[in-house]
Amino acid sequence: MKTYLVTGAAGFVGSKLAEKLLKAGNTVVTVDNLSTGTVENIPDGTRFIHGNCQDQSVIDRLYSWKFDAVFHVAGQSSGEISYDDPVYDLQTNTQSTLQLLQLCLKTGCKKFIYASSMSVYGDVDESKMPVKESEVMPTPKSFYGVGKLASEHYLRIYAEQFGIATASLRLFNIYGPGQNLTNLRQGMVSIFLAQALNNGHIHVKGSADRYRDFIYIDDVVEAFETIAENAREGEHLLLNVSSGVKTKVSEVVESIISELGQNITVQYEGSTPGDQFGIYGSPEAAVNKTNWLPKVSFNEGMKNMISWAIC
Repeated sequence: MKTYLVTGAAGFVGSKLAEKLLKAGNTVVTVDNLSTGTVENIPDGTRFIHGNCQDQSVIDRLYSWKFDAVFHVAGQSSGEISYDDPVYDLQTNTQSTLQLLQLCLKTGCKKFIYASSMSVYGDVDESKMPVKESEVMPTPKSFYGVGKLASEHYLRIYAEQFGIATASLRLFNIYGPGQNLTNLRQGMVSIFLAQALNNGHIHVKGSADRYRDFIYIDDVVEAFETIAENAREGEHLLLNVSSGVKTKVSEVVESIISELGQNITVQYEGSTPGDQFGIYGSPEAAVNKTNWLPKVSFNEGMKNMISWAIC
Protein backbone atom coordinates (compact mmCIF):
# COMPACT_ATOMS: atom_id res chain seq x y z
CA MET A 1 0.00 0.00 0.00
CA LYS A 2 1.28 3.47 -0.90
CA THR A 3 0.33 6.99 0.09
CA TYR A 4 -0.52 9.54 -2.58
CA LEU A 5 -1.43 13.21 -2.70
CA VAL A 6 -4.03 13.88 -5.39
CA THR A 7 -4.84 17.59 -5.42
CA GLY A 8 -8.27 18.54 -6.74
CA ALA A 9 -10.11 15.33 -5.86
CA ALA A 10 -13.39 17.24 -5.66
CA GLY A 11 -13.14 17.85 -9.40
CA PHE A 12 -13.64 15.75 -12.51
CA VAL A 13 -10.18 14.28 -13.16
CA GLY A 14 -8.92 14.33 -9.57
CA SER A 15 -11.93 12.45 -8.21
CA LYS A 16 -11.63 9.68 -10.79
CA LEU A 17 -7.90 9.31 -10.18
CA ALA A 18 -8.33 9.27 -6.39
CA GLU A 19 -11.09 6.68 -6.67
CA LYS A 20 -8.92 4.33 -8.71
CA LEU A 21 -5.95 4.67 -6.37
CA LEU A 22 -8.16 4.00 -3.35
CA LYS A 23 -9.66 0.88 -4.93
CA ALA A 24 -6.13 -0.49 -5.29
CA GLY A 25 -5.75 -0.24 -1.51
CA ASN A 26 -3.70 2.94 -1.29
CA THR A 27 -4.03 5.90 1.06
CA VAL A 28 -5.08 9.10 -0.74
CA VAL A 29 -4.91 12.64 0.59
CA THR A 30 -6.40 15.58 -1.26
CA VAL A 31 -6.38 19.36 -1.11
CA ASP A 32 -9.28 21.16 -2.78
CA ASN A 33 -10.76 24.64 -2.36
CA LEU A 34 -14.15 23.54 -3.77
CA SER A 35 -14.19 26.49 -6.19
CA THR A 36 -15.45 24.25 -9.00
CA GLY A 37 -15.64 20.79 -7.44
CA THR A 38 -17.94 19.50 -4.70
CA VAL A 39 -17.43 17.56 -1.49
CA GLU A 40 -19.79 14.91 -2.88
CA ASN A 41 -17.26 14.17 -5.65
CA ILE A 42 -14.49 13.29 -3.21
CA PRO A 43 -14.32 9.48 -3.00
CA ASP A 44 -15.07 7.88 0.35
CA GLY A 45 -11.89 7.17 2.27
CA THR A 46 -9.96 10.16 0.93
CA ARG A 47 -8.28 12.35 3.57
CA PHE A 48 -9.61 15.82 2.69
CA ILE A 49 -7.99 19.17 3.42
CA HIS A 50 -10.11 22.17 2.45
CA GLY A 51 -7.92 24.96 1.10
CA ASN A 52 -5.64 26.28 -1.64
CA CYS A 53 -2.49 24.47 -2.70
CA GLN A 54 -0.67 27.81 -2.91
CA ASP A 55 -1.29 28.58 0.78
CA GLN A 56 1.66 27.76 3.01
CA SER A 57 -0.63 26.97 5.94
CA VAL A 58 -2.21 24.22 3.83
CA ILE A 59 1.16 22.92 2.66
CA ASP A 60 2.30 22.74 6.29
CA ARG A 61 -0.54 20.32 7.07
CA LEU A 62 0.75 17.93 4.38
CA TYR A 63 3.94 17.26 6.32
CA SER A 64 1.90 14.80 8.38
CA TRP A 65 2.28 12.27 5.56
CA LYS A 66 5.17 10.85 3.56
CA PHE A 67 3.97 10.62 -0.02
CA ASP A 68 5.13 8.08 -2.57
CA ALA A 69 3.97 10.44 -5.32
CA VAL A 70 2.19 13.74 -5.80
CA PHE A 71 -0.45 14.05 -8.53
CA HIS A 72 -1.05 17.78 -8.92
CA VAL A 73 -4.42 18.05 -10.68
CA ALA A 74 -5.94 21.04 -8.86
CA GLY A 75 -5.91 24.49 -10.40
CA GLN A 76 -7.95 26.96 -12.38
CA SER A 77 -8.48 25.11 -15.65
CA SER A 78 -9.97 27.50 -18.18
CA GLY A 79 -8.22 29.81 -20.61
CA GLU A 80 -11.27 32.06 -20.68
CA ILE A 81 -11.57 32.31 -16.90
CA SER A 82 -7.86 33.09 -16.55
CA TYR A 83 -8.63 36.55 -17.95
CA ASP A 84 -10.96 37.28 -15.02
CA ASP A 85 -8.11 37.25 -12.50
CA PRO A 86 -4.63 36.57 -13.95
CA VAL A 87 -2.96 36.83 -10.54
CA TYR A 88 -5.19 34.12 -9.05
CA ASP A 89 -4.58 31.97 -12.12
CA LEU A 90 -0.82 32.27 -11.58
CA GLN A 91 -1.17 31.43 -7.91
CA THR A 92 -3.38 28.39 -8.37
CA ASN A 93 -1.51 26.92 -11.36
CA THR A 94 2.12 27.94 -10.84
CA GLN A 95 2.77 29.04 -7.28
CA SER A 96 0.95 25.93 -6.08
CA THR A 97 3.23 23.75 -8.21
CA LEU A 98 6.36 25.33 -6.77
CA GLN A 99 5.07 25.00 -3.20
CA LEU A 100 4.32 21.30 -3.72
CA LEU A 101 7.69 20.67 -5.36
CA GLN A 102 9.32 22.17 -2.29
CA LEU A 103 7.24 19.81 -0.16
CA CYS A 104 8.58 16.87 -2.16
CA LEU A 105 12.14 18.11 -1.85
CA LYS A 106 11.90 18.54 1.94
CA THR A 107 10.09 15.26 2.64
CA GLY A 108 11.85 12.96 0.17
CA CYS A 109 8.89 12.36 -2.15
CA LYS A 110 10.46 11.06 -5.36
CA LYS A 111 7.65 11.47 -7.92
CA PHE A 112 5.61 14.46 -9.06
CA ILE A 113 3.03 14.16 -11.86
CA TYR A 114 1.52 17.41 -13.12
CA ALA A 115 -1.68 18.13 -15.03
CA SER A 116 -0.44 20.51 -17.71
CA SER A 117 -2.44 21.45 -20.80
CA MET A 118 -2.42 21.57 -24.58
CA SER A 119 -3.03 25.30 -24.08
CA VAL A 120 0.73 25.76 -23.73
CA TYR A 121 1.10 25.26 -27.50
CA GLY A 122 -0.96 28.26 -28.58
CA ASP A 123 -1.70 28.44 -32.30
CA VAL A 124 0.00 25.69 -34.29
CA ASP A 125 0.16 25.50 -38.07
CA GLU A 126 -1.96 22.63 -39.35
CA SER A 127 1.01 21.30 -41.30
CA LYS A 128 2.58 20.41 -37.93
CA MET A 129 -0.41 18.42 -36.72
CA PRO A 130 -0.75 16.18 -34.88
CA VAL A 131 1.50 18.30 -32.71
CA LYS A 132 4.50 16.63 -31.05
CA GLU A 133 6.04 17.86 -27.82
CA SER A 134 9.50 18.45 -29.26
CA GLU A 135 8.60 19.93 -32.63
CA VAL A 136 6.74 23.12 -31.69
CA MET A 137 7.87 26.12 -29.66
CA PRO A 138 5.06 26.70 -27.14
CA THR A 139 3.48 30.16 -27.43
CA PRO A 140 0.46 30.25 -25.11
CA LYS A 141 -2.46 32.55 -25.96
CA SER A 142 -3.95 32.73 -22.46
CA PHE A 143 -2.71 33.47 -18.96
CA TYR A 144 -3.73 29.91 -18.12
CA GLY A 145 -1.39 28.51 -20.77
CA VAL A 146 1.47 30.72 -19.58
CA GLY A 147 1.09 29.44 -16.01
CA LYS A 148 1.02 25.82 -17.12
CA LEU A 149 4.14 26.29 -19.23
CA ALA A 150 5.99 27.95 -16.34
CA SER A 151 5.11 24.99 -14.11
CA GLU A 152 6.53 22.58 -16.68
CA HIS A 153 9.89 24.36 -16.45
CA TYR A 154 9.84 24.23 -12.64
CA LEU A 155 9.30 20.46 -12.88
CA ARG A 156 12.18 20.12 -15.34
CA ILE A 157 14.56 22.00 -13.02
CA TYR A 158 13.54 20.00 -9.96
CA ALA A 159 14.19 16.81 -11.92
CA GLU A 160 17.56 17.90 -13.27
CA GLN A 161 18.91 19.56 -10.13
CA PHE A 162 17.25 17.64 -7.30
CA GLY A 163 16.59 14.22 -8.86
CA ILE A 164 12.80 14.17 -8.41
CA ALA A 165 11.07 12.10 -11.10
CA THR A 166 8.67 14.56 -12.70
CA ALA A 167 6.18 14.45 -15.55
CA SER A 168 4.12 17.14 -17.25
CA LEU A 169 1.01 15.71 -18.88
CA ARG A 170 -0.23 18.01 -21.62
CA LEU A 171 -3.89 17.12 -21.35
CA PHE A 172 -6.08 17.73 -24.38
CA ASN A 173 -9.90 18.09 -24.25
CA ILE A 174 -11.08 15.70 -21.56
CA TYR A 175 -14.70 14.54 -21.48
CA GLY A 176 -16.81 11.74 -20.06
CA PRO A 177 -19.27 10.75 -17.32
CA GLY A 178 -18.92 12.84 -14.19
CA GLN A 179 -17.90 16.06 -15.94
CA ASN A 180 -19.40 19.22 -14.45
CA LEU A 181 -22.52 20.18 -16.43
CA THR A 182 -23.14 23.35 -14.43
CA ASN A 183 -19.91 25.18 -15.31
CA LEU A 184 -20.57 26.71 -18.73
CA ARG A 185 -17.09 28.19 -19.09
CA GLN A 186 -15.02 25.03 -18.87
CA GLY A 187 -15.09 21.83 -20.96
CA MET A 188 -16.30 22.04 -24.55
CA VAL A 189 -18.30 18.80 -24.60
CA SER A 190 -19.87 19.40 -21.18
CA ILE A 191 -20.84 22.97 -22.10
CA PHE A 192 -22.57 21.94 -25.33
CA LEU A 193 -24.26 18.95 -23.71
CA ALA A 194 -25.54 21.02 -20.78
CA GLN A 195 -26.94 23.66 -23.12
CA ALA A 196 -28.70 21.01 -25.18
CA LEU A 197 -30.23 19.32 -22.15
CA ASN A 198 -31.24 22.51 -20.33
CA ASN A 199 -32.25 24.81 -23.18
CA GLY A 200 -32.70 22.71 -26.32
CA HIS A 201 -30.20 25.14 -27.86
CA ILE A 202 -26.42 25.07 -28.29
CA HIS A 203 -24.54 28.37 -28.53
CA VAL A 204 -21.06 27.86 -29.98
CA LYS A 205 -18.63 30.74 -29.50
CA GLY A 206 -16.60 30.48 -32.69
CA SER A 207 -16.48 28.67 -36.01
CA ALA A 208 -17.97 25.24 -36.60
CA ASP A 209 -14.71 24.36 -38.34
CA ARG A 210 -12.58 24.72 -35.23
CA TYR A 211 -11.16 21.40 -34.11
CA ARG A 212 -9.88 19.66 -31.02
CA ASP A 213 -8.49 16.37 -29.73
CA PHE A 214 -10.95 14.74 -27.33
CA ILE A 215 -9.62 12.27 -24.78
CA TYR A 216 -11.89 10.12 -22.61
CA ILE A 217 -11.67 10.38 -18.82
CA ASP A 218 -10.76 6.70 -18.26
CA ASP A 219 -7.84 7.02 -20.66
CA VAL A 220 -6.66 10.12 -18.80
CA VAL A 221 -6.73 8.41 -15.40
CA GLU A 222 -4.81 5.48 -16.84
CA ALA A 223 -2.26 7.92 -18.27
CA PHE A 224 -1.60 9.42 -14.82
CA GLU A 225 -1.05 5.98 -13.31
CA THR A 226 1.03 4.55 -16.16
CA ILE A 227 3.25 7.60 -16.55
CA ALA A 228 3.83 7.75 -12.78
CA GLU A 229 5.00 4.15 -12.84
CA ASN A 230 7.45 4.96 -15.64
CA ALA A 231 8.82 8.22 -14.21
CA ARG A 232 12.51 7.89 -13.39
CA GLU A 233 14.77 9.75 -10.96
CA GLY A 234 16.31 12.87 -12.49
CA GLU A 235 14.08 12.73 -15.58
CA HIS A 236 11.32 15.09 -16.64
CA LEU A 237 8.77 13.47 -18.95
CA LEU A 238 6.90 15.90 -21.19
CA LEU A 239 4.01 14.04 -22.78
CA ASN A 240 0.80 14.69 -24.69
CA VAL A 241 -2.23 12.90 -23.29
CA SER A 242 -4.24 12.93 -26.48
CA SER A 243 -6.08 10.67 -28.89
CA GLY A 244 -4.28 11.85 -32.03
CA VAL A 245 -7.67 12.31 -33.73
CA LYS A 246 -8.89 15.60 -35.20
CA THR A 247 -12.55 16.27 -34.37
CA LYS A 248 -14.36 19.39 -35.56
CA VAL A 249 -16.64 21.39 -33.28
CA SER A 250 -19.48 20.72 -35.71
CA GLU A 251 -18.94 16.98 -35.23
CA VAL A 252 -19.26 17.36 -31.46
CA VAL A 253 -22.53 19.26 -31.87
CA GLU A 254 -23.88 16.75 -34.38
CA SER A 255 -22.97 13.86 -32.10
CA ILE A 256 -24.89 15.37 -29.17
CA ILE A 257 -27.96 16.08 -31.30
CA SER A 258 -27.88 12.60 -32.82
CA GLU A 259 -27.49 10.81 -29.47
CA LEU A 260 -30.20 12.87 -27.74
CA GLY A 261 -32.60 12.45 -30.63
CA GLN A 262 -34.18 15.81 -29.96
CA ASN A 263 -34.92 18.95 -31.97
CA ILE A 264 -32.00 21.12 -30.81
CA THR A 265 -31.14 24.44 -32.38
CA VAL A 266 -27.56 25.60 -32.89
CA GLN A 267 -26.09 29.10 -33.02
CA TYR A 268 -22.49 29.88 -34.05
CA GLU A 269 -21.69 33.36 -32.81
CA GLY A 270 -19.02 35.19 -30.83
CA SER A 271 -15.57 34.14 -29.64
CA THR A 272 -13.63 33.23 -26.51
CA PRO A 273 -10.52 35.16 -25.34
CA GLY A 274 -7.31 33.18 -25.81
CA ASP A 275 -9.03 30.37 -27.71
CA GLN A 276 -7.02 28.25 -30.12
CA PHE A 277 -8.61 27.74 -33.53
CA GLY A 278 -7.58 24.15 -33.81
CA ILE A 279 -5.17 21.61 -32.34
CA TYR A 280 -4.76 17.87 -32.00
CA GLY A 281 -1.82 16.03 -30.53
CA SER A 282 0.32 13.01 -31.18
CA PRO A 283 0.36 10.49 -28.29
CA GLU A 284 3.42 8.81 -29.84
CA ALA A 285 5.89 9.90 -27.14
CA ALA A 286 3.70 8.62 -24.31
CA VAL A 287 3.17 5.33 -26.14
CA ASN A 288 6.89 4.84 -26.78
CA LYS A 289 8.13 5.91 -23.34
CA THR A 290 5.44 4.48 -21.07
CA ASN A 291 3.29 2.09 -23.15
CA TRP A 292 0.20 4.17 -22.38
CA LEU A 293 -2.32 4.04 -25.19
CA PRO A 294 -5.75 5.74 -25.51
CA LYS A 295 -8.45 3.12 -25.95
CA VAL A 296 -11.88 4.79 -26.06
CA SER A 297 -13.06 6.27 -29.37
CA PHE A 298 -14.90 9.58 -29.46
CA ASN A 299 -18.16 7.94 -30.59
CA GLU A 300 -18.03 5.37 -27.78
CA GLY A 301 -17.10 8.00 -25.22
CA MET A 302 -19.93 10.31 -26.25
CA LYS A 303 -22.47 7.50 -25.98
CA ASN A 304 -21.24 6.76 -22.46
CA MET A 305 -21.31 10.41 -21.40
CA ILE A 306 -24.75 11.14 -22.78
CA SER A 307 -26.19 7.96 -21.25
CA TRP A 308 -24.82 9.11 -17.88
CA ALA A 309 -26.14 12.67 -18.32
CA ILE A 310 -29.72 11.69 -19.10
CA CYS A 311 -30.06 9.08 -16.35
